[in-house]
Amino acid sequence: MANHKSALKRIRSNETKRIHNRYYAKTMRNALKAFRELTDKAVVAEKLPVMVSLIDKVAQKSIIHKNKASNLKSKLMRKFNHM
Repeated sequence: MANHKSALKRIRSNETKRIHNRYYAKTMRNALKAFRELTDKAVVAEKLPVMVSLIDKVAQKSIIHKNKASNLKSKLMRKFNHM
């Protein structure tokens, strides 16, 4: 167990941040899954900017790595271009 007040506070704040980050990461993954199931090109074109924005926001908050964000966006673009 922690011996200092600051260490106790760090434990509390780390847990809060972990839950917050997990929420946003899971939200992004669920949105990606729903996006990948789309088959209509018009709907995909409409939702693509929203997905790219969501991925960028999660990467900006360092919930996912910026390279992972780039890879995800690249895969979404390839899906759109091959429809």
